[in-house]
Amino acid sequence: MPFTLLYPDSYIRRARKFLRKHPEIHSQYRKILQLLELDPYHPALRLHSLEGRLKGLSSVSINMSYRIVLELEIRGEEIILINIGSHDQVD
Repeated sequence: MPFTLLYPDSYIRRARKFLRKHPEIHSQYRKILQLLELDPYHPALRLHSLEGRLKGLSSVSINMSYRIVLELEIRGEEIILINIGSHDQVD
């Protein structure tokens, strides 16, 4: 059963701004979201838990430079997208 991606307004604003600055990864970004819906544990996503001030959140990679920070709610099979950007930007 696929997961449901939830896009809070704050994430939508960040994603639009990010994708305007980086139009070259738009298709990669879409593929990552599709894969995330189907199987958030797919090895290509490189899903991992975050630590420090982002403890309790997880991250998936768009590519080696950019990632999406998310809240993964397994019980409800919902994935809440939190932030998008380079590894330094979303720390």
